[in-house]
Amino acid sequence: MPRQGDMPSLRSSVPGLALLAMAALLLAACEKKPKQPPAVEPAARMLLEETGFADLPGWDGDALSEALPAIGRSCALLSAQPDSRGVGPNRLAGSVADWRGPCAAIGRLSGDDASLRATLQELFVAFKVVDTTAKDGLFTGYYEAELRGAWGPIDGYRWPLYGVPDDLVSVDLGRFRADLKGERIYGRVKGAALVPYYNRRDIDKGVLTGRRLELLWVSDPVDAFFLHVQGSGRVSLPDGSVVRVGFAGSNGLDFASIGVPGAGGSMQGIRKWLRANPTAATAILQRNPRYIFFRKIDGDGPIGAQGVALTPGRSLAVDPAFLPLGVPLWLDTTWPSSERPLRRLMVAQDTGNAIKGPIRGDFFWGFGEPALAEAGRMKQRGHYYLLLPKSVAERRRKTS
Repeated sequence: MPRQGDMPSLRSSVPGLALLAMAALLLAACEKKPKQPPAVEPAARMLLEETGFADLPGWDGDALSEALPAIGRSCALLSAQPDSRGVGPNRLAGSVADWRGPCAAIGRLSGDDASLRATLQELFVAFKVVDTTAKDGLFTGYYEAELRGAWGPIDGYRWPLYGVPDDLVSVDLGRFRADLKGERIYGRVKGAALVPYYNRRDIDKGVLTGRRLELLWVSDPVDAFFLHVQGSGRVSLPDGSVVRVGFAGSNGLDFASIGVPGAGGSMQGIRKWLRANPTAATAILQRNPRYIFFRKIDGDGPIGAQGVALTPGRSLAVDPAFLPLGVPLWLDTTWPSSERPLRRLMVAQDTGNAIKGPIRGDFFWGFGEPALAEAGRMKQRGHYYLLLPKSVAERRRKTS
């Protein structure tokens, strides 16, 4: 989009009377030509096409057993729920009862690729996920950030990570109108009204100071910002111990991406530029009004939206409006910034504010700089295939 100063000035190039005449002509033209309504993009719709395992690209080339920890965690969570509970939107993946047998069989495996491949082929059916409005989908990457921090604002640790404020109000709009089921807004009470919660600029200026909400203090505001984007991270303390923090809530405002000159759009480039330009960095970071609140996580992590610890290279964030969490997927895309195939067994275990659509995934790369190197460059096209228990597939055949 051109900046305001990029367009030539009519005032400096056209005499006054001619300018008035031109304005009149333009106004008349606008009055005669009715405004066209903005084009409405067709709503995305998902279809499932049954596919044989032999037709899955690269099916025989993956080290499938590396996905067993991810499958095991999701199966354990599913198995703890009632048989009648639906899995996925509109019970797309059946009920918990459909998953008990397959999960139990996978749990008995010794951990080799061949036995898992045979079990999946015996107990599951593969379905290609099709977006009726696009020929393929987008796959990006994310990682678990690493930061240096302390329990208090000692020298060098000046930027707080906040827990959830006690005045943050969450409203389930479906309780007020049936057509708003699933919609939720966040805010705070001001007088007798619910107003939007404080934005990033407000919070950076100290509106939450003095309320004892600080969970930790970190050494780098740029790292803190990227922790907000990723939603979870590891904080190394001065004594050498590590604390894991994860998403606990947000201010409910929409995420806005940032860009800086010459960074090429990658996380690495943006981070490098911001650190080299600290004076400008604050204003640029505040272009994103969304603010994340954290909690301390004990044990394995990070924790995805399904409620289980994510597995590097095997956990995928998806849009829960289309796909069920906890189910295995066969991913067919390419490695970051390359055309080399990236085809492997994944498990849908997380979601993301920007992960929207039938074929949209965010690949979890793990933690630290190596994971950032891959996640920051990943913007690949591709597909995935949903693996459903045979009992679910049989019911689909009968109703299709």
